[in-house]
Amino acid sequence: MGSKRGSSLPRRSVSGIAGAALLVASGAIHLDLYLTGYRTIPTIGWLFLLQVIAAFALAVAIGAVSVWPQALAGPVFTLAAASGALFGLGTLGGYLLSLRVGLFGFTEVRTTAGIVAGIIDVAIFAALAVAIGSGPVSLGAHSARRAVPARRAFPAIAAVSVIALVLLAADVASPKTQATAPAAAGTATLQARDIGGERVLTDAAGRTLYSFAPDSPNKSVCYGSCAAYWPPVTGAPTAGAGITGKIGTIKRTDGTTQLTYDGHPLYTYIGDSAPGQDKGNNINLNGGLWLVVPVSAG
Repeated sequence: MGSKRGSSLPRRSVSGIAGAALLVASGAIHLDLYLTGYRTIPTIGWLFLLQVIAAFALAVAIGAVSVWPQALAGPVFTLAAASGALFGLGTLGGYLLSLRVGLFGFTEVRTTAGIVAGIIDVAIFAALAVAIGSGPVSLGAHSARRAVPARRAFPAIAAVSVIALVLLAADVASPKTQATAPAAAGTATLQARDIGGERVLTDAAGRTLYSFAPDSPNKSVCYGSCAAYWPPVTGAPTAGAGITGKIGTIKRTDGTTQLTYDGHPLYTYIGDSAPGQDKGNNINLNGGLWLVVPVSAG
């Protein structure tokens, strides 16, 4: 029987291609979020766009280098894979910060898309870290040896991945928004206050109130994760000084009473961490445009 020279896949190709595919998935999730509203959030919008571009660029680079002959790949693959692994951890870190303390004035809430993206970020790190520490996979029938992964690195990779998943689980289980959604949102006294050069509606604590464009007169369509970002103003209505519009109430599907102003259901915004802020103004998020409520509305 004649001897045939064994063939081998390029070094680390399997884990590298898996990491590239995960980068594409992460970029696709962030692209969808960017197009459906995050682009309107100051600073965060640009960061999402950069994340999308970087994810796809790294995926292309890692995917291409993964199938190069080993003699050509070498340090180029290591650099690309290391960049991708750090990118995964960095993206996860940004998400956890936005959940826990807020990031650039924006506070994230727990969503399915965010949790899935976080898990993908951990998988990106794990796949590409394993790829860096792995050797070529020999496929030849007469090969006398198979490359052995750098086993010493695997415990560290596993430890970092587990820690990242634990932090993700802890933050999505008790994000900042659950504890610090404005307590004053339940205070029914409405007031007028000058914010951003405009006389707008606020609650009793001075937090800016917002209207949601998709709402129909006297009906709210903001529920679920939308209501987590934009807590409805509830309680019995009371008009403070300077209020010129008509105050009313509607019944929400959960049985609570939500205040309205000239027929517009009212909300606060979790990104406003103190009275006098209007970070939610003119943001297109959760399916529609959010605007401050002028006291002269109607």
